[in-house]
Amino acid sequence: MDVSRIRTLRGPNLWSRHTCIEAIVSCEPHEMDLQALPDFERRLRELFPSVGPLEPSNPQEHLTLAHVLEATALALQTQAGCPVSFSRTSATLEPGVFQVVAQYSEEVVGRLAFDIARELLAAASAGDAGSYDVEAAIARLRALDEDVRLGPSTGCIVDAAVARNIPYRRLTTGSLVQLGWGSRQRRIWAAEVDSTSAVSESIAQDKDLTKALLGAAGVPVPEGRPVSDADDAWAAAMEIGLPVVVKPQDGNQGKGVTVNIVSREHMDIAFRAAAEIGDVMVEKYLPGSDFRLLVVGDKVVAASRREPPHVIGDGEHTVRELVDLVNADPRRGDGHATSLTKIRFDDIALARLDVQGLKPESVPEMGRRVVLRNNANLSTGGTATDVTDDLHPEVAARAVAAAQTVGLDICGVDVVCENVHVPLEKQHGGVVEVNAAPGLRMHLSPSYGKGRPVGEAVIANMFEPGDDGRIPVVAVTGTNGKTTTTRLIAHLMATSGMRVGMTNTDGVYVDGRQIDSGDCSGPKSARNVLLHPDVDAAVLETARGGMLREGLGFDQCQVAVVTNVGTGDHLGLNYITTVEDLAVLKRVIVMNVAPTGYAVLNAADPIVAAMAAKCTGGVVFFAQDHDHPLLAAHRVQGKRTICVEGDRIIVTEGSWRVQIPLQGVPITRGGTIGFQKDNVMAAIGAAWCAGLDWDTIARGLASFSNDADNAPGRFNVMDYRGATVIADYGHNPDAMRALVEAVNAMPARRRSVVISGAGDRRDEDIREQTAILGKAFDDVLLFQDACQRGREDGEVLTLLREGLAGASRTKEVLEIRGEFVAIDAALERLQPGDLCLVLVDQVEEALAHLARRIREAGASAR
Repeated sequence: MDVSRIRTLRGPNLWSRHTCIEAIVSCEPHEMDLQALPDFERRLRELFPSVGPLEPSNPQEHLTLAHVLEATALALQTQAGCPVSFSRTSATLEPGVFQVVAQYSEEVVGRLAFDIARELLAAASAGDAGSYDVEAAIARLRALDEDVRLGPSTGCIVDAAVARNIPYRRLTTGSLVQLGWGSRQRRIWAAEVDSTSAVSESIAQDKDLTKALLGAAGVPVPEGRPVSDADDAWAAAMEIGLPVVVKPQDGNQGKGVTVNIVSREHMDIAFRAAAEIGDVMVEKYLPGSDFRLLVVGDKVVAASRREPPHVIGDGEHTVRELVDLVNADPRRGDGHATSLTKIRFDDIALARLDVQGLKPESVPEMGRRVVLRNNANLSTGGTATDVTDDLHPEVAARAVAAAQTVGLDICGVDVVCENVHVPLEKQHGGVVEVNAAPGLRMHLSPSYGKGRPVGEAVIANMFEPGDDGRIPVVAVTGTNGKTTTTRLIAHLMATSGMRVGMTNTDGVYVDGRQIDSGDCSGPKSARNVLLHPDVDAAVLETARGGMLREGLGFDQCQVAVVTNVGTGDHLGLNYITTVEDLAVLKRVIVMNVAPTGYAVLNAADPIVAAMAAKCTGGVVFFAQDHDHPLLAAHRVQGKRTICVEGDRIIVTEGSWRVQIPLQGVPITRGGTIGFQKDNVMAAIGAAWCAGLDWDTIARGLASFSNDADNAPGRFNVMDYRGATVIADYGHNPDAMRALVEAVNAMPARRRSVVISGAGDRRDEDIREQTAILGKAFDDVLLFQDACQRGREDGEVLTLLREGLAGASRTKEVLEIRGEFVAIDAALERLQPGDLCLVLVDQVEEALAHLARRIREAGASAR
């Protein structure tokens, strides 16, 4: 078995809405049926009993080693604790070659699972089960997953966002997350939100400054001051009075904090621990329990009593053995992935034991409470008990005042007092610390008591009720017309006053400014647009290549537009071999329309029209034929339709009706260019479903110019010495038919065409292009593309000539090496009244060359 290619599908894709790993797997003949591999399944199950049932996705297929790889890769992830459930194996047209797909929750974990699955299968095949340690492999997966997945604080906020249909995207491998899209996005970094200023965060990090501000605001705080060394720390302790607390001035998670210090020896140890973190301060130790109050906005949403790490003697085990027994609790781990953290034995723990007259080897009597650390942070092994329902309003008010005095939107306020049933002032309690990025797991999964929905509270503070953080997203796909339709939709939205982010095969544009160039119709460019803070609406050309490589760049769209599905474009590539395969791929955007959104579909294309059944939202059908049966049926049901009636575009929904004169839509040249009428109807449908008003749509249609600057390579019409020159990027048979229909509607004395062919098309598709053109043009000038895309030199030109073999109109065929040379040759032959169609390859360069020649002709005429 050989795995030749692995792809990461990071968005909704051909197989699933889930993120997936896709592998191309080749099986040897004896691996094509598990029945031909005696004892293989038994050996595999001995190695990995959790592999689950082994069966093909299609009951008609044999169970192959590729199917076993699929099941094993998925089962490994589930055993590692990953929330995955989807997998699929599909046979290709190549004998013995399969596409194997398995869902992942974390990309690197999914890829490692595939690697381990291959190793497992190899060990089972070799019959050497004892040499492979499956438990160690699963432990590697589990450790990697814990390392890369979102921590509990960030994760609970993201989960709350997803529950409200707010999209998210991790911006780093850490905890920086974008919630929402474009201009409506917010960002979090763990439990810190983007509205919290750097000034407030800096104040919270300076414990001495924080204490001074809180004291001035009337919040009770313990007496204390910064110290320079251990001697100064002891002097401060004598000034304040024992017992005291020693902690870093700038610290978090309880690192370097030691409480209840009563001796000089303990002070020296505590000072060293704090000094490792930063500058040190000493403050009065407040008797009582340690409480953490979580403030979100202007409310306390959760409160916990924190207990320091401790063990209870049983009269049999040593302190060290008791700690080992506590650490064996599966809820305890080494990091933040578990609800509790393991208790550590370090100098601070030893010092605390010494204060209690104990050593690690001591055996405490039955029921004795042995404290290993005085600070009660969960990160140092402490436990938490929820006390939210016990909180006195005055205690909550002091916590909110502390957070607002510092300026924190989310704040962990540490309070020490006897209990939270009475105000702090009545029990000599106080606020000892505020935290700008508090850990949330003690509130999510307390050791005792009920968990609190703190993630929901954070999201409610960031987003108003009903706000999902989304901007209008329009996805456009099809064989022909995608880019023109995308540009026209973006123009309509910009006319409404929105700042539009647009991706297409020419580049990425934000509010009319190009920020990237090249073919940007893939998911990476889509994600970049949705990341941009100045984008109020996104219009995304969505090409087949990007969907195959990586899936969609968004989870759902408000509007999906499918212009058409042609029979001769990109077939035979990446196992997309039929037009039906291509349709299944392109309908991915339709299947991911929001329930409140719409798919805008070409009713005149049966393959596109059939996609309506897969749309979870509404459907708008468009076609030039007013009496098209599908439009008529849709219209009778009171649903949205768009068609052409005479010299007008007619838009209907139930009894409501709007008419748009084609004379007011320059791109259609008065309604004479058929394919542009299709593009306009698709754009009208998208704008309508995005909520634009009809005055705005009419103004946008009237002001959209189809010149080389606004829609490069999309039927750009120019004048050259009295002849008409049209530049277009059409490159498949369906585009040729549409262009011939448009050109035939334009008067001309003699017609010529300049054409090459893309080498990555099928032979028959290349031939068909010139076969179509040969019936409509007098002269054909052939040139070779700059990039042959895997073809031999001259091979494409030969295929183009073969297509002209039965040409009924073409009188002359010229072969010219070089696109610009071919353009110059065509221009040189033109006479007033002629028409020349230039099918450009290098769009930007060819259009610039044409513009230069037209300027030169104008100058010479003067």
